[in-house]
Amino acid sequence: MVSIAGGEPLLYPEIGALVAGLLERKRHIYLCTNGLLLRKRLSELCPHPRLFLNIHLDGLEETHDRAVERCGVFREAVEAIRAAKAAGFKVSTNTTIYKDTDMAEIEKLFEYLEPLQLDGHMISPAYGYSAVDDREIFMTREDVHEKFRDIDRLARRFRLNASPVYLEFLKGRRDLPCTAWGNPTYNVRGWKAPCYLITDAHYATFEEFMVRTPWKRYGPGRDPRCEHCLVHCGFEPSAALGVNFKAGDAVKLVRWALK
Repeated sequence: MVSIAGGEPLLYPEIGALVAGLLERKRHIYLCTNGLLLRKRLSELCPHPRLFLNIHLDGLEETHDRAVERCGVFREAVEAIRAAKAAGFKVSTNTTIYKDTDMAEIEKLFEYLEPLQLDGHMISPAYGYSAVDDREIFMTREDVHEKFRDIDRLARRFRLNASPVYLEFLKGRRDLPCTAWGNPTYNVRGWKAPCYLITDAHYATFEEFMVRTPWKRYGPGRDPRCEHCLVHCGFEPSAALGVNFKAGDAVKLVRWALK
């Protein structure tokens, strides 16, 4: 799976060729966009079962426009969703949960979007990173567990594109190891180490990234930048769900996969 993120990837002149090339390589793609350019550039993309247009919405109109500091973004994003669905694309939303996020509003957002028949919703806590020096908007681990304590109810009602095991982890289940190696990031400088939230080095090849990154230095209790992070970007690459398996885990995973 490849996430084409940004900034805003629809500013990239060759976005159509990039997406087509990744599909030829049999990749599943999440193209993450704020939606502002989507209607303009939709004709450069072709609907495909492995392509998701993933549109950023952090709340209803007032909240989202305030978050992105621009009026009208929410309405344009919704119109872009309508246009993409009408053209046959798979469309999901991407919502980031911050310290001041009202989870009741997120549920209302998903209700508002129900008539558009979206193909899923991605939802994740906001994790602090060195490029944004604003600790107040980010959450501690305890904050994350509190925000996500009712996530099972939302997952039963709406199609959340997140593993139920990861959602259990966000709720605070402490017997789970890392469920995914996750999120290596490549940009114009190379492979970003150790993860997309922390930039300590860049490497020209993926092999260098894996071999030369000092993984044992990272993670809660090792690097203060990792203390409240629940992403698991590489410091524990040998994920093994079976180590602390709990009755019902397999059933949850099968239901999620079939849904």
